[in-house]
Amino acid sequence: MNFKKQNIVLILVAALIVGFAGAYFGVKIAQPDQSNQEDSSSLQSALTDNGNKKTDQPENMDKVVQAYSLIKENYLEDVDDKKLIEGAIQGMLKTLEDPYSTYMDAETMEQFNETIESSFEGIGAEVSMKNGQVTIIAPIKDSPAEEAGLRPNDQILTVNKESVEGLDLFEAVEKIRGKKGSEVVLKIQRPGVSEPFDVTIVRDDIPLETVYSDIKTVDGKKTGVIEITTFSENTAKDFTDQLATLEEKGIEGLVIDVRGNPGGLLNVVEDILKQFVPKDIPYVQIEDGDGKKQRIFSKLEEKKDYPISVVIDEGSASASEILAVAMKEIGYNVVGTKSFGKGTVQQAVPMGDGSTIKLTFFKWLSPKGNWIHEKGIKPTIEVKQPDYFYSNPVQIEDPLTYNHTGEKIANIQVMLNGLGYDTGRDDGYFNKETESAVKVFQQDNNLKATGEIDQKTAGAIETKIVDKIRSGKDDRQLEKALDSLYE
Repeated sequence: MNFKKQNIVLILVAALIVGFAGAYFGVKIAQPDQSNQEDSSSLQSALTDNGNKKTDQPENMDKVVQAYSLIKENYLEDVDDKKLIEGAIQGMLKTLEDPYSTYMDAETMEQFNETIESSFEGIGAEVSMKNGQVTIIAPIKDSPAEEAGLRPNDQILTVNKESVEGLDLFEAVEKIRGKKGSEVVLKIQRPGVSEPFDVTIVRDDIPLETVYSDIKTVDGKKTGVIEITTFSENTAKDFTDQLATLEEKGIEGLVIDVRGNPGGLLNVVEDILKQFVPKDIPYVQIEDGDGKKQRIFSKLEEKKDYPISVVIDEGSASASEILAVAMKEIGYNVVGTKSFGKGTVQQAVPMGDGSTIKLTFFKWLSPKGNWIHEKGIKPTIEVKQPDYFYSNPVQIEDPLTYNHTGEKIANIQVMLNGLGYDTGRDDGYFNKETESAVKVFQQDNNLKATGEIDQKTAGAIETKIVDKIRSGKDDRQLEKALDSLYE
């Protein structure tokens, strides 16, 4: 269970769907910064040109009007004009086969705008439509989804026993969102796990902080650690302030942690990269559909005078990848596992009636011109977490006992070993050592020491694993990022 933390498309909330990841739309281009007048102007021009580009009406466009008239005049029952028009829009977007190009009607946009201006409630998970499945990109740090053990690439099959098959993303989210204190049960299919399992989540307030910092001592050196959970409106300022505080305290190295960070506003990650990427190399490139590129530069004279590492995982996406690949290509270590792989840029376009189409306008490229879309960023130092970080919730109907075998037993053995209860093996065979380990665990946790694993014992094991992971113990990726600074 990768409980460490968070297309990139939505945060599931009670008042509505809102994602800090580019106002819930992956990487979003805001007003370009004017620190490089030539390049930022050309980028703004590209945005304007693309947004206002005139397209000749195709010869068969009258078929759409003909279909509309045919339905309105002849269909057996009354049909709402609005539904027909919005259905046509959604149908056009669906043919793009791009999960990042979507439509929000006026009602959804109104709810979205109300929610983004205030604190919000929900489960706290970024989701997208991936291969036709509602898919978790990552849970938000300290959210109910993180506490429940959701992790990147989990597929949601049902919500409170109702299937989400055939629903679009907004319809699925409508089922998942809800008020603080209310409960939702998601059936999850996890890659590599043969059977789906239920996850019960109690909705709560979703934390809005996006930057966390600390100082650790490594080989006698004061080392700053800054974690960025998403790139929202105030993230760059908070990052800059906290970095300045760390530097005032005399740090000799820095780790930037963007694990589980699904992305956010392009101008925000730009403002952070300007503090690290010198002016002789672009910190990002933007490419339009005609292959025209804008290279965006900082005014920074030289790199920081201390070593830096960046930590990523499969939940690091979009703006996180812009940061990570830029730092990698100017010579810093990137530690962890391969990132998500989102290399496109979306623009939200108002339709004049309160509705909005969010459409993919651009690719973003690394400083050296590489496109990481659907590939991800390979770390310079690959490090996986301990096996128990990747264990799964277990649902048990009949108790598991000595001499049983199976995937559930293997999963519990991994968790018990991670908690310090030696099972002697983790291949799914319920041996005597596993029985003894279960008994000791039960005794230590005020459970009846039967040596059998029922749902109560399995639940207690899972809870202890969640607590250990969230405590930060055995975080091999962060440890390696820290150690690699001074190697």
